[in-house]
Amino acid sequence: MSGITIRVLDGADRGRIYQNVGPPITIGREEGNTIQLNDERVSRYHIKIQEDNSRLVLTDLDSTNGTKVNGEDIQLRILKFGDMIAVGRSVLLFGSREQIAGRLARLRDDNGEAASAADQEQVQKAANFSSLDFELNWNEECDMQATLHALEPPELPDRLTPGQAAQLAEMLEFLYVRLRNLIQSATVDNKSSKISLDLRQWQGLIDLQGRLSEYLRRIGNPRD
Repeated sequence: MSGITIRVLDGADRGRIYQNVGPPITIGREEGNTIQLNDERVSRYHIKIQEDNSRLVLTDLDSTNGTKVNGEDIQLRILKFGDMIAVGRSVLLFGSREQIAGRLARLRDDNGEAASAADQEQVQKAANFSSLDFELNWNEECDMQATLHALEPPELPDRLTPGQAAQLAEMLEFLYVRLRNLIQSATVDNKSSKISLDLRQWQGLIDLQGRLSEYLRRIGNPRD
């Protein structure tokens, strides 16, 4: 099995990426783990990920505060690319961008959303260019060309003054926390691969979109 990628989405080690890590993998607070987390709510040896018959199995090592996968308390779980693992105050994303994109593509095909033969070459070109961005922007009802030209993640601006950098960081932190809370409130149905939000959280997502539209307008038209 190819190497495993684990990204830290939240917690003291937020932003760290562990690439091409081979099983077995242990994650915990203690030095000597494959991945050591700076999180006092994580046990010394919290979880283990090992290979079994070409599957990757996560086992909670009798941790003090337990482990969740996609919001569910677990003791033993077969992992899939894109699963979110919560240990202590840390949230980990399992799989590389390419691996997650591959899983999304398979789900799309299984749901009868595969592109026609005429589109296959263009789909492959887009997937090779930025596969996860392509899959996240896929919609069977949208125009193929619009999907192929999905927005790419922008680079952060450089040459900011310290005050501008602090202001940008504060804005991104606000958006990050709001999105994190919305994601954590979602309910996952593993059988149907559907995610649901309650009405209050859905309205929160719409409100966040509204705030972003206001920011974009004020930046593009500062005199309005």
